[in-house]
Amino acid sequence: MLSFTIDSPLTKRLKAFQSALSLEYGELRGLQREELDAIHRYARISNIGASTRIENAQLTDPEIDWMDTILSSSAKTTAFRENKRAIENKLSKDRERSIDEVAGCRAMLAIVYEQAQEMLPLGEIQIRGLHDELLKEYGRADHYRGQYKKSPNSVVEVNHRTGKTRDVFKTADPGPITSAAMADLVKWYNEAIKEEPWPLAVAAEFVFRFLAIHPFQDGNGRLGRGLFLLALLQSQDPHLSFVARYLAVDREIERHREDYYLILNRCSDGKFKSDPKKYKIQHFLNFMMKVLSEGLNHVEIFRKKHSAFRDLAEPALKVLHCFQEMPERRLKSGEIEKKTKLPNRTVFYAIQILVKNNFLQRYGKGSAVRYQIVF
Repeated sequence: MLSFTIDSPLTKRLKAFQSALSLEYGELRGLQREELDAIHRYARISNIGASTRIENAQLTDPEIDWMDTILSSSAKTTAFRENKRAIENKLSKDRERSIDEVAGCRAMLAIVYEQAQEMLPLGEIQIRGLHDELLKEYGRADHYRGQYKKSPNSVVEVNHRTGKTRDVFKTADPGPITSAAMADLVKWYNEAIKEEPWPLAVAAEFVFRFLAIHPFQDGNGRLGRGLFLLALLQSQDPHLSFVARYLAVDREIERHREDYYLILNRCSDGKFKSDPKKYKIQHFLNFMMKVLSEGLNHVEIFRKKHSAFRDLAEPALKVLHCFQEMPERRLKSGEIEKKTKLPNRTVFYAIQILVKNNFLQRYGKGSAVRYQIVF
């Protein structure tokens, strides 16, 4: 059912990834729920931050962590709107769109993580619903969120250094072509996810074809990466569907952002094709296996960080909490003394421990030294 051939080299790489996945599954299955929840949260915050920054948002992971903590304290669906002014005041009103995009991506991914199995078989209405959730906090999208595009668009890469953009490839024309392509894609996915022996290959083809269609006016990249996670969680492979909750896939895509766009162009030759067999989706599958393998390695980093957090003494926890409350700032040790009311020597020692365990980053030298939280 795949639109491309799984040749011998690709089969070998898939089997190697499956072996690594099975090993990680065995490790994770032996952990306590508290540790699993912590690893999942690291992955979730990383995915929210990376996926929005790929599209030119500006919030850091520590800022998103702080924002998530604020929103998680309320079970209300209106939590973001009730706290939006306070969030903007802290993280800067100049970044309002970034804040809105983070809130929307957070809400969309919450549905993906929590309701993946309930959304199988997958329908176009559910994809539209995820898009609506993704853009619901961005007021300017009210007239097109959840609706297929009415104007032509392209896969666009934004250069973070210069702010310039370039078209990666031309996507499906709006109207009947987009509607027909989406209907065919969803029908294909629901059959392939049950029948194909390589669910990762199904996820790669599903998302590549979605990105090639680019069915919505805005938000296709963020939604596409959310749909990739959804396909992993819906997999018939119990190892893949279990481990997917703990992978910061988008973090690795962000690290290889230029390669990501090069691969999209290489697979498509720069234009949408109504026949998916004319794409070279095996290149996209290879790229996604690469970032997934790196994501597997990063799970161990999350585990070590959580272990280090559990071993922190009370003064270090108090200092860390101070930084968590001010993720947007670089602080001097003297400021920490005033805020925590801890002795100078205690603060100095706590900061050294936090830097050593990668909770804080040091900037500057001598009397100009400042510290900032990292995630």
